[in-house]
Amino acid sequence: MDLQLSGKKALVTGSSAGIGYAIARTLAAEGARVVVNGRSTDTTQAAVARLRADLGADAPLLAFAGDLGDAQGCSAMLTAHPDADILVNNLGIFEPKPFEVIPDEDWLRFFEVNVMSGVRLSRHYLPRMKASGWGRIVFISSESGLCPPAEMVHYGMSKTAQLSIARGMAETTTGTSVTVNSVLPGPTRTEGVQAFFAKLAAEQGQSTEQFVQHFFESARPTSILKRLIDPAEVAAVVAFVCSPQAAAINGAAVRAEGGVVRCMG
Repeated sequence: MDLQLSGKKALVTGSSAGIGYAIARTLAAEGARVVVNGRSTDTTQAAVARLRADLGADAPLLAFAGDLGDAQGCSAMLTAHPDADILVNNLGIFEPKPFEVIPDEDWLRFFEVNVMSGVRLSRHYLPRMKASGWGRIVFISSESGLCPPAEMVHYGMSKTAQLSIARGMAETTTGTSVTVNSVLPGPTRTEGVQAFFAKLAAEQGQSTEQFVQHFFESARPTSILKRLIDPAEVAAVVAFVCSPQAAAINGAAVRAEGGVVRCMG
């Protein structure tokens, strides 16, 4: 299927690794001009170099190094790239921590990074997309937005907030060719997750494979997939949602979580 993304300009936040990197790669492979974003110049340039090595030296890639987890970083991004056809709000942080010991600072930090980064960028790009007659905004939420995890309630809160914001924004696009959606990955084999699982596995005297198996038996028993999702599998869903082919999908929470969420809605 031709996703008709050639020539579209896409901004993918937090795209130097993990799901964001996979999304940037998929959109660039479809012909979109992709702004790759990492917190530092080194990580951003390294990601662009990896993508060019994979997709070719002429891959349509741009780079913006900066932490979008605060207002100053978002402002710098908007100055450097005032226009975009596609915005993928992927930037996010996670940290397992018992609810009883999560301080105010962590709650505010998770909201600032996971939620407000997308709010600030969307507030800028949405009216421009409406004026231009086309646009796509996608929030990378999580199955944790529907099933808040006991081990990181503050993370689940931020993912639920994204769902509400995306749906509310979609309501403002009535009669336009702009859509706003969320995509909800499940447990995914990102660099961060792999490192975290390897650490926990070592502490428990298990192999990483054994720990992953135990994780799905105990922490995510409702998973139908029963394995970590590949970032490219999430990216494929996001690329379709970003395409003109997905014009009928608006205000949706599109699940790519391996069946963890045990409901039909």
